[in-house]
Amino acid sequence: MTAGDLAIVLAAVLLTLGFAALIVVLLRVLDTLRSLRLEVDSLRRETGPLLAELRASTDEARFAVEEAREDLDRFDRVIGSAEAISGAMANTGRVTRMALSTPVIKVAALATGTSRAAQRLKRDQKRIERQSRRNSSSQEVVRKSK
Repeated sequence: MTAGDLAIVLAAVLLTLGFAALIVVLLRVLDTLRSLRLEVDSLRRETGPLLAELRASTDEARFAVEEAREDLDRFDRVIGSAEAISGAMANTGRVTRMALSTPVIKVAALATGTSRAAQRLKRDQKRIERQSRRNSSSQEVVRKSK
C-alpha cells in the first residue's frame, strides 16, 4: 500500500465517520422537529377555542360600540330637538308676554276701577239710606211734636 492508497482509505473512513455523524445530527433534528410539531398542534388545539372566544368577544364589543354610537346619534338628535323647542318656547314666551301684557294690564286696571266704583256706589247708597232714615226720623219727630 502506498501513501496515496493510505490517504484514500483514511479519507474514506473520515468521510464515512463524518456522514455517520451528520446522519445522527439530522436524526436528532428530525426528532426535535417532530416534537415541535406535536407542541404546535397542542398549542393550536388549546388556542383555537380561545381565539374563537376572542373573536366572539370582539364581535360583541363591535356590536356594543355600534349600538352605543347609534344611541349617541339618537341622543344628539334629541338634544338638538330639545334646544330647538327651548328656543321656540323662549321666543313664544317673549312674544306672548309682549302681546298680552298690555291687554292684561288694561283688563286689570278696568277690573280695579270697576271694583272701586262699585264700592263708592255702595258707600254712597248707604250714606243716602242713612240720611233718608235720619230725615224720616226727623220728620216723625216733627209730626209727633205737632
